Amino acid sequence: MSRILNTKELGALVKARRKQNHLTQAELAMYCDTGIRFISDLENGKETIQFGKVLAVISMLGLNMNIEERR
Repeated sequence: MSRILNTKELGALVKARRKQNHLTQAELAMYCDTGIRFISDLENGKETIQFGKVLAVISMLGLNMNIEERR
């Protein structure tokens, strides 16, 4: 499990998982019904992207997002 502290780290995780699944940005965009630009922005850590689409990409890649209280 990875602890994500910022959008750059989330983008790096998404990119690594995409590559692990042998997908191009174009293929992932098609499967998620987004544009290639969105995938690129996500992987580069853009802070102002649509959260709903982020969740769709994460789900398509077989990942879960969990939120827990800090201790």
